[in-house]
Amino acid sequence: MSAPSPDAGVRQGRWPAQVLEIAALRGAGSALAQCAHRLGEALPGPGEVRASAPRVSLCVRPQRWLLLQPAEGPEAAARAHAWQEGCGGLAAAIDMSSALSVLLLSGRPAREMLARGCRLDLHPQVFRPGMAASTLLAQVPVTLAALPGGLLLLSPSSTAQHLGEWLEATARPFGEPGTLDIEALFSGETATRYP
Repeated sequence: MSAPSPDAGVRQGRWPAQVLEIAALRGAGSALAQCAHRLGEALPGPGEVRASAPRVSLCVRPQRWLLLQPAEGPEAAARAHAWQEGCGGLAAAIDMSSALSVLLLSGRPAREMLARGCRLDLHPQVFRPGMAASTLLAQVPVTLAALPGGLLLLSPSSTAQHLGEWLEATARPFGEPGTLDIEALFSGETATRYP
């Protein structure tokens, strides 16, 4: 797959991901970090996202993490079970896959487009790859994560259709929209270079 031309419009996609929320029990933060290490996970700090294909982990609230991976296959159920069994006394592991939808964006105009409905400063020197935040976008609560190849958005499933339609309409002035899959965000093939 080749990178899009610099004048390409916003590329959009959806990722049918398993979303697992890990909520540390009171006072169990350091023990939970050790448990996560035993499970082969590295929990990011507040406002951070870590991505290693095909997984994403992010933290935008104290002592709570969202772990994403492809929804298909036995590994999805095994990961949730491993957290529930291995760290059960330290944290609650809740499958949020039905509650949250995952949207993907890339392309030079993506950040400018989001700025039309978002209160965060999305300039790439401010909201750099590896950062995550919760905000409102088009009056919808979202979690944004900056990955090497673009942006990942988590939205409540009940408002995902509205948000998707807003994204499509807002992207039109920026050129012909393209499609996007999660692998492109991991690889950075769609990464936009800014001056």
